[in-house]
Amino acid sequence: MPTAAAPAGSPGPGPALREYVVAELAAAIQSLAARGSRMHAGVHLARKSMRRTRAALALGDVLGPGAKVIDRELRRLNRGLSTLRDAHALVETLDRLVAKRHDDDIRLRLARARRVAAHKRAGLARQPVVARNVVETRALLVMLQAAVLGLPWEEIAAPMLQEALAATSRDVASARDRACSRDRDEDWHRWRRRVRRLSQQHRACLAAGIASAPSMFDKSLAEQLGVMQDLTLLLEHCGPGSPFSKPDAAGLRRFARTALARQRKRVASIGA
Repeated sequence: MPTAAAPAGSPGPGPALREYVVAELAAAIQSLAARGSRMHAGVHLARKSMRRTRAALALGDVLGPGAKVIDRELRRLNRGLSTLRDAHALVETLDRLVAKRHDDDIRLRLARARRVAAHKRAGLARQPVVARNVVETRALLVMLQAAVLGLPWEEIAAPMLQEALAATSRDVASARDRACSRDRDEDWHRWRRRVRRLSQQHRACLAAGIASAPSMFDKSLAEQLGVMQDLTLLLEHCGPGSPFSKPDAAGLRRFARTALARQRKRVASIGA
């Protein structure tokens, strides 16, 4: 993966990558300050910033054990927000599906399901334990942001970032082959995560000044994998314990299964 050689004596990409990580954590901290109806969108943005931070940290093996500790803590904090994330993701998924062309029966079922999901989401935001978890997560992110500054960013060189991108690209190809050959939900989900990680690392490299690093991901593929994820999420909420009425859950389950089968064929052809 060729890139322009840095002039002699010029700083490596490490300091710029550090500033990128610090800015992403600052964005997460700010997003988690949102309250009330804005809390869910704030959690969504914060989780996105934390994933970007983890992707950037994974680019530099020379950052040492400190980076691994920070990464593990970010992963734990991200999972701790999963209840809020899941409630918000379902509402957003239903919004996207409602906006598409469907027959009247499916559109009405999706709209009713959206009202149920939004009511559940609003209830979560009012729970004291949920609000307390958001506040504690925000405080811990402030500490992690300070810890990031102490990592040996100056040790990072451009070839390290290039090789890390190449390794992630190989992971994407491997995950794609596994998903298409085995056709299991977890394998499709793994492929989507790998594509997302590659996109995040490419973004981080651009921020670090590796401007000639090529885009090794297909935006159309990422979008179509997102459609598949929407259908999978809907299907997960239409089984036992569904918050929707039995008739709506049954109708949406049939719709999601049929649409998901078509979408997998479409995605497999794009990723080929």
